[in-house]
Amino acid sequence: MNVWQADFYRRPLQNETGQVLWELLICDTTGNVIYQSFCPQPDVTRDWLVSQVQVAAAKTGLPDAIHVFRPQSFNLFQEVGQQLGIKVEATRRTPALKQRLQERTLEYPQHENYTGEAYNPLSLDKPPPLPLPENLWGDRWRFASIPAGDIEEGFAQRPIPILQMPNELLPLQLGLASTVAVPGVVIDGGRQSMPLARWLQEVQPVALNYIPGAPDGLILEAGLVERWVMATFEDKEVAAAARLYEQRKQTSQGLHFLLVQPDDSGMTYTGFWLLMAD
Repeated sequence: MNVWQADFYRRPLQNETGQVLWELLICDTTGNVIYQSFCPQPDVTRDWLVSQVQVAAAKTGLPDAIHVFRPQSFNLFQEVGQQLGIKVEATRRTPALKQRLQERTLEYPQHENYTGEAYNPLSLDKPPPLPLPENLWGDRWRFASIPAGDIEEGFAQRPIPILQMPNELLPLQLGLASTVAVPGVVIDGGRQSMPLARWLQEVQPVALNYIPGAPDGLILEAGLVERWVMATFEDKEVAAAARLYEQRKQTSQGLHFLLVQPDDSGMTYTGFWLLMAD
């Protein structure tokens, strides 16, 4: 597939008349820059972006998909995709693009119209986490771990209704030894198992993080900037398990999982996600 990773947003630059500049940056999944262009903020429109995408496509052809990590950019690209017949996907996993954006940030101070603004190209405003809808609460949950070598065999070939195992997150692709303990969270959903798994599929899980506090919390990062409180707890044993969970993430290169099942019999799984913080 011909996949672009793209961003279109304001930069700490201005033109000769003092107008803020937006930058369109498009690269492929290996990080090769396909197209780059600046646009004064008053001229930022769908039509301008459509015209630039068409110019970029003259080099490589229209892409099969455009991956976008920034909510503001996604809204514009979605309109472009509808007009040009391109699938536009909202995803935090645009590593090649993010690397290029960080590299370009180092170039901005040399630009003659640099504004001097402190700028982080990957910074996104995130809303406070919302509680998991009460009608989706399962029976129980727990921290767990699976040897890296057992993940593909244990889940890839199972008839699991909702299965998210991106190739780039498979332990073999990450170079993990088969004995590395990959941490995760298991939810016994009971009657809510399928509704919970379908809700998770809709919100697009990215990572599950333990946040110490009063009480401690388990926070789901999802979509582009969404966050959800999956659980809160004050039990010391659970907190110790949570700290071990985060320690194991360090040895698994951040890889972890979320498993939803009806019960703890191990006979049936409802949903399985491989996760990693972007």
